Amino acid sequence: MIVDNADDFEMLFSKNDGGNNAKIPTASYLPNKDNGKILFTSRSWDAAERLTGNGKTIHQVPIMEEAQALLLLQKKLGQDVDEAAALRLIHTLDYIPLAMNQAAAYIFKRSPRVTVQSYLDEFQKSEKRKGTLLRSDRGDIRRYEGVSNSVVVTWQVTFEQIKREQPRAANLLSLMSYFHAQNIPDYMLYNYNSSNIGVESDDEHEETSDEDFEDDLDVLRGYSLVAITAVPGFLEMHSLVQFCTKVWISKFGSPDPWKTLFLQSASQHFPSGVFETWQQCQTLMPHIQPLLDKQPLEERDQLEWSKLLTNVSWYLVMLGNYSRAEVIVRQAVTIRTEILGQEHPSTLTSIANLASTYRNQGRWKEAEELEVRVMETLKRVLGEEHPSTLTSMANLASTYWNQGRWKEAEELNVRVMETRKTVLGEEHPDTLTSMANLASTFWNQGRWKEAEELEVRVMETLQRVLGEEHPSTLTSMGNLALTYMNQGRWKEAEELEVRVVETSLRVLGEEHPDTLMSMANLALTYWNQGRWKEAEELGVRVMETRKRVLGEEHPDTLTSMANLASTYRNQGRWKEAEVLEVQVIETSLRVLGEEHPDTLTSMANLAHTWMNQGRWKEAEELEVQVMETSLRVLGEEHPDTLTSMANLALTYSDQGRWKEAEELGVRVMETRKTVLGEEHPHTLTSIANLALTFWNQGRWKEAEELEVLVMETSSTVLGEEHPDTLRSMHNLAFTWKDLEQWEDAMQLLQDCVRRRENVLGVDHPETKSSASALSDWELDFGGN
Repeated sequence: MIVDNADDFEMLFSKNDGGNNAKIPTASYLPNKDNGKILFTSRSWDAAERLTGNGKTIHQVPIMEEAQALLLLQKKLGQDVDEAAALRLIHTLDYIPLAMNQAAAYIFKRSPRVTVQSYLDEFQKSEKRKGTLLRSDRGDIRRYEGVSNSVVVTWQVTFEQIKREQPRAANLLSLMSYFHAQNIPDYMLYNYNSSNIGVESDDEHEETSDEDFEDDLDVLRGYSLVAITAVPGFLEMHSLVQFCTKVWISKFGSPDPWKTLFLQSASQHFPSGVFETWQQCQTLMPHIQPLLDKQPLEERDQLEWSKLLTNVSWYLVMLGNYSRAEVIVRQAVTIRTEILGQEHPSTLTSIANLASTYRNQGRWKEAEELEVRVMETLKRVLGEEHPSTLTSMANLASTYWNQGRWKEAEELNVRVMETRKTVLGEEHPDTLTSMANLASTFWNQGRWKEAEELEVRVMETLQRVLGEEHPSTLTSMGNLALTYMNQGRWKEAEELEVRVVETSLRVLGEEHPDTLMSMANLALTYWNQGRWKEAEELGVRVMETRKRVLGEEHPDTLTSMANLASTYRNQGRWKEAEVLEVQVIETSLRVLGEEHPDTLTSMANLAHTWMNQGRWKEAEELEVQVMETSLRVLGEEHPDTLTSMANLALTYSDQGRWKEAEELGVRVMETRKTVLGEEHPHTLTSIANLALTFWNQGRWKEAEELEVLVMETSSTVLGEEHPDTLRSMHNLAFTWKDLEQWEDAMQLLQDCVRRRENVLGVDHPETKSSASALSDWELDFGGN
């Protein structure tokens, strides 16, 4: 005997309640003999267990395998089919036989106008069209009279049965239908019995107990609507079950309460986006993705939505997806401003996130405007020592730093660091971040020792507190490596940078902005050692990845193109350098504008390439334009302006226009002394450049005086083996030679060669230059 569709537990096992309407259980009519067998089919595990008395004689039909499903579809269609399209359709229909049977009937009836591919296209076109196709009631004539062949109708019978048996389980199914079908975290489901959902329930509690949750989950699993994954705490279900559940909800009620409940759960459980929560964020993103672009109508829901958007935006900022983060958080700012007001802490948090997206895209003025507003409001509302206020001050300092306003940045960073030490303690991550920011400000002022001291403390503490693989730790290691590099300590810098690159690749992935930055820094270290091929290989990799991930017009992409051009230039590959630099200029002009600092830098780079090719007039014309724009936009004391003036002075010098070169060189030197101090590396460079101008005019004594000053100061400030110090020794040796102080010149150049071989290596271009000169001098001096 075969008993099909034995699903209704009440019909099979109804009890006699002693009243006039007593029903005899259907199961009692079934024969209980040894000379026969009964085969039941059922979607209810509870009914199956009751009918068999134990689970040993229950055979659970597994999901169809791909080959079986393809064979079924081919047989139902009775024709040759596009196998690739058929496999895609089977996957879309979750390998469910009834759904495939229904699709085959629809296609067969409309063939040849409808094919497997065109059916699939229609199915995926919209939710409405999908519903129409799944309601289609054509298919197996062997099914019982009056039993629907429609997937929607068939499953709705099951849903109604669950609702009668266990209303709470129907609620759980309804909420789960709004999640992504895979990896549904069970901790987000406990509010499914909320009293405000407008669905009948025996329980009025907002949160369901663990025991009730397990009972309701067992009901859904019993009907094979939900499954437990191999990963504890996660569930999964067929996407078609979800779709049909939502159709059922819309038919017999309103989907709005369930959408609200899903939004509330997403808002409550999506974390802030800091590194420690990345795994959770990554898990939840497929579930919350549909919520991001659909603004709710109710004010309460809008506030939940804005909270979710703000957290998601920060996660995207941390991942380096700045443009998407900007779009998302801008919506949160609008909602929170309208509902909560401009001074509400939540509104200010969203505004700060928006400013962060601007800052990371190089839009300094827009970022500064928002950050000043946030800082001033938080000072007034929360007080100067509140953590949120201190964070806002640190953000503003970062924006000042990026504009070269180091004194303002330093002042803010010192205040933030000292307050955080007092309020949060010296080892708090926020305190360490402020120390790193201050070190960065020292770094840009050429105060390497102060920067290094802070950076070592930060790195060692972060390694102990957060671990070596935390992004903040990796950033601190990268910062220290840059400080080593600027002191000419290439090997120490390279060792750290290799560790950072390898760890970043493993933890963050190759496409993360921090990983790409670490690779770019390592390429720069190779570049500074004259290891052009290694620098080029890494530079190309960074550039291509940034193009793919960030786009060809992103500032970081343009920087990587400029760095690669510089590597070509140092190998004498002028044409390749020029092609890249022209691309960078044209894109910068279009995207950033003519007055943006990055645009001006790109123009200066191209001028440098032209200068190396002896194209003085073209170089001069571009450098004059850069200098005049920098003077107007940034001011005479800005580091970039002074660099542009120094570049123009060098171009004058290369053309033998000594007076113009000297006039501009003196102006740069004096301004740098005033702004940066007499011992700053940039100041020393400008003194060395002026000495070179004197030297080219045969004014040996004036050149000597300046070069001695540069060498002695560099030795004291940067160290005797710093590349800048060695460069000053090389220059002074040549001046002494021209003054016919042969012994002093030979001794100094010998010392320079020995140190360069030790620091830079024998193959470095500057080492070769000094060694070649020394060899020539020894011949000349020996001849004399």
